[in-house]
Amino acid sequence: MPVSEIPEPGNGDMGRQPWALLLAKSFGGWFQVGAELWEEQGWCRETELPEDFSLQLLLAPPVQARSSSYSGEYGGGGGKRFSHSGNQLDGPITALRVRVNNYYIVGLQVRYGKVWSDYVGGRSGDLEEIFLHPGESVIQVSGKYKGYLKKVVFVTDKGRYLAFGKDSGTSFNAVPLHPNTVLRFISGRSGSVIDAIGLHWDVYPSICSSC
Repeated sequence: MPVSEIPEPGNGDMGRQPWALLLAKSFGGWFQVGAELWEEQGWCRETELPEDFSLQLLLAPPVQARSSSYSGEYGGGGGKRFSHSGNQLDGPITALRVRVNNYYIVGLQVRYGKVWSDYVGGRSGDLEEIFLHPGESVIQVSGKYKGYLKKVVFVTDKGRYLAFGKDSGTSFNAVPLHPNTVLRFISGRSGSVIDAIGLHWDVYPSICSSC
């Protein structure tokens, strides 16, 4: 049915059209609602739609597109579980501290906004620290593991590759499931070294008072 033929609001015949199409303009998009299932729902041709039916369509909240996704865990099953899910409230990832020895990724610490997370892992090896540029985000994480995490590479949207550890073991490569999303926080397992790592992706925070 052409748009021009759709009955005007208030027309008494609107509720009696089994194939009537109602167009509701909501948040810049047009949503087309059909009445194909009237009989399946037990509605008869003479059933009137509620007077405020069009208003209900206009006021209905839009369906939110899903943005979060998860990759992992990569590594072994030992160690104590940790998660930075609460740290993401401090802002986006702005810096990384990674401790490595000759064999494994020993420890991890991540700065969210201007606040460092708790350190997880052991104390052997050398600690490396790298700061992200303002507005820079991690969009890919790869690495290797063999019982424990042996190598991790953080790739940013500025084309930087931040690599830590030794190049041996089983490879993994993690990217977000949804477009325009970035690494928001990490989780995993740790003991004297980092046993495993998980990557959590979501949209970059629009407001960050501590960044």
